[in-house]
Amino acid sequence: MEFSVTKSNGSLIPPSEPTTPGTLDLSRIDRLPVLKCNARTLHVFEAIGPHGAAQSIIREAVSKALVPYYPLAGRLSSNGSTIDCTGDGVWFVDASANCSLRSVGYFEDVKSIPFDSLLPGHPQEDQGIDPLVLMQVTEFEGDGFVMGLTFCHTICDGLGAAQFLNAIGEFARCVNPLTVAPVWHRDFLPPPKQTTDLITNLPPPNFILPHYHLEQANIDLQLEDISHLKHEFMQHSLKHCSTFEIVAAMLWRNRTQAMDYLGSENKIMKLVFFANCRNLIEPPLPKGFYGNCFFPVTISASNETLTQSSIIEVVKMIQEAKEKLPEEFSDWVKGDVDGKKDDPFAPPLGYDTLFVSEWGRLGFNQVDYGNGPPLHVVPMQGSPIIPAAIVGSLPRPNKGIRLMTWCFQKHHLQPFLNSIAATISPQ
Repeated sequence: MEFSVTKSNGSLIPPSEPTTPGTLDLSRIDRLPVLKCNARTLHVFEAIGPHGAAQSIIREAVSKALVPYYPLAGRLSSNGSTIDCTGDGVWFVDASANCSLRSVGYFEDVKSIPFDSLLPGHPQEDQGIDPLVLMQVTEFEGDGFVMGLTFCHTICDGLGAAQFLNAIGEFARCVNPLTVAPVWHRDFLPPPKQTTDLITNLPPPNFILPHYHLEQANIDLQLEDISHLKHEFMQHSLKHCSTFEIVAAMLWRNRTQAMDYLGSENKIMKLVFFANCRNLIEPPLPKGFYGNCFFPVTISASNETLTQSSIIEVVKMIQEAKEKLPEEFSDWVKGDVDGKKDDPFAPPLGYDTLFVSEWGRLGFNQVDYGNGPPLHVVPMQGSPIIPAAIVGSLPRPNKGIRLMTWCFQKHHLQPFLNSIAATISPQ
């Protein structure tokens, strides 16, 4: 896609009213080193007024939202365990593109999106600015805008980030009071028995990056295809299953099949996804909590088992692993984890481990700044070496699932696509 974007220098948006100063402790999960990273996404919207209106409306709404969400206007402490409530604000960039959204197909062709043009750059280090949230609102000619968002994962998980964006949307629409009031409540877990419990198994100093290159591929799945597989699962097991379970099973099994390990040594394949644990806390976390509260579910199976299993059988593997989640999470919270076991928050990295995330229920698709929810929400690849996939939604007004993947070497991609096509073809 060839077009140009002109950006402002960027500036800080502080809360619109004075907020409580001081220091807030982060939770035991927030402090995990693995979360010291930024999540980056693009949110594509129809216009909410004449050119420039989106920027002014959202800028004002952000300022108002930072009053109840004042920790997001603060700064992460140097040791990563607290938030300094400085009230400095979030970073905001105004930008404009020299074309319409329609002329670039509303960015449905994800692989050709110029992310660097649509995401906010980080303030220069010499400015001494290190915000937790960075935004860029790029207005296109006449028909819409794109919000580029960079969010510090330490302060929020996906549910929390979406909750903040929905609050901005309500302020933009003059909704008062907020539908969901934010709750900090980061003391929901007891401190670990030993400080070493917080240390995640980071790659050793001599860690060598893999040589493989991960190709991006998006697979669009129709609701009737998912419903067919759900019905088949119901007939075989007399149990219900979720859309995520179907899609994750399809991806894991067919990806392993495309990798064609049969005939070589037996390999252990891993599937990792992160489960919301808000309801596993006693008492359950209050509505409005916007911190990190999840736990990795890791499933292992041999390549031979996976390739010889049906999608229905792999769904059963996933459900069995999820049934163990309350006990495994409880053991981790108490510190009752066998020292010989791998850190659950640091599964082995490599081509044989696949990470899958579900985005359909986070709340990003409900954000409304004045003219309806986004046409499209697009995540950016998190790592060039970690095989990953995101289960999202098709761009509006289409209905269905878009599976966004970065988990194939080039020679494995086409066999996978062929395998998926065979899986969802009419029986």
